[in-house]
Amino acid sequence: MDRLKVTPGMRVADIGAGLGYYAVRLARRLGPGATIYAEDIVPEYLQRLEERLKRDKIEGVTLILGTPGDPKLPAASVDLALLSHVYHEIESPYEFLYRLRPALGPGARVAIIDVDKPTKDHGTPPALLRCELAAVGYRQVDFSSLAPADGYLAVFVPPDRLPPVESITPCKQ
Repeated sequence: MDRLKVTPGMRVADIGAGLGYYAVRLARRLGPGATIYAEDIVPEYLQRLEERLKRDKIEGVTLILGTPGDPKLPAASVDLALLSHVYHEIESPYEFLYRLRPALGPGARVAIIDVDKPTKDHGTPPALLRCELAAVGYRQVDFSSLAPADGYLAVFVPPDRLPPVESITPCKQ
């Protein structure tokens, strides 16, 4: 979160929130009045996260049930979208990124944490990640290794305008 300069007042989406590892930490870091969206496509995860938030008296987290191709976040509601070890699970990354764009407010960033492994091994090679995001108009603005932990952090900014759907060319894996 330090690398991403997460500060109070930011509106953050934890996409693929699961049981809330980042959502809970974001709520604690951003404090009262925080705007955090914990999005997942698995209803059971969101139910368990809701129970955790109530039990731990954590406020400011809105649960969103997305679909594999659409995070279903409100329009212009996010300053930072965080996808931690989930990008490689997205069935249709082009559709997902296309549908994510309207939720991103002015100056928003998309931060992806993953490992440099083939997608079949639960990772995303950085070159593939860059290619897929570029195909939908996103531009990489930062990349750093997370050593000594496994993985990397790649940060992108969305396009001002999305390209026509028919112009999106799938990347080779």
